Amino acid sequence: MDEKKAKILVVDDDPEFLQEVKTALESHSYNALTAKTMSEAQDMVRREKPDLVILGTLEHRGDAYHLHQWVKQSLSLKDLPLVIVDATPEQQLIKGWRWDEGMQLEAEDYFQKPVEPGKIMPHVMKILDKVTRRIKVLVVDDHVVVREGIRVLLGLQPDIQVVGEAIDGSEAIKKVHELMPDIVLMDIAMPGMDGLQATKEITKEEGEQARILMLTQYADEENVRASAKAGAFGFIPKKSASSQLLAAIRAASKGEHISIPTESDK
Repeated sequence: MDEKKAKILVVDDDPEFLQEVKTALESHSYNALTAKTMSEAQDMVRREKPDLVILGTLEHRGDAYHLHQWVKQSLSLKDLPLVIVDATPEQQLIKGWRWDEGMQLEAEDYFQKPVEPGKIMPHVMKILDKVTRRIKVLVVDDHVVVREGIRVLLGLQPDIQVVGEAIDGSEAIKKVHELMPDIVLMDIAMPGMDGLQATKEITKEEGEQARILMLTQYADEENVRASAKAGAFGFIPKKSASSQLLAAIRAASKGEHISIPTESDK
């Protein structure tokens, strides 16, 4: 992992266990997040985009399994590492994983309560050491050749993953909700709902974390101002060099802006 603190989400309905694991994680300089229910955990995953989830027991038997399935069946989340902490033998029939659920388990590690949080930490550290979190990108353009060219370029990058494509603004809004990308490459001019209107709709939603980089054939001041007003994070002329596009994506994922010249700068 890089120097930025890794985010780890701990999901469990036992406040004492949550606090013990949170304390252990913070003692290792991790950013520890907590959730007590499946819905809280799903909201936290969408909003905070953790690097790893420690999935403990939940009040209703089967909720932990359903949360596991929600992660593993999602295109944008399937690579999110999970560490499972199952119920104690005494609570196995109330909160534990069923036999058939266990047969579908996909996780980096498995523990059963009672377990000392300190014993989980070396496993967490090892998982995070080998996991490089990729930047998830949604490509929005009505031209298939443009989408394919961007997909090929980004597919060669070990730290970037194209999670989906859209052909207009309406589909882009739907895909942002479904795929939870970190970055959206949004064409300005598209039939139907254009990129500016789609950007306004996406950025006005409370809690939306996707950063939008506008793409256009025309690198003029009017388009730059319109993009900023719509809520875009940055602006990239389509004829920019591949290295500039990659730099912009990586910078935006860290919350940094990158300046790419417009026509008036030349």
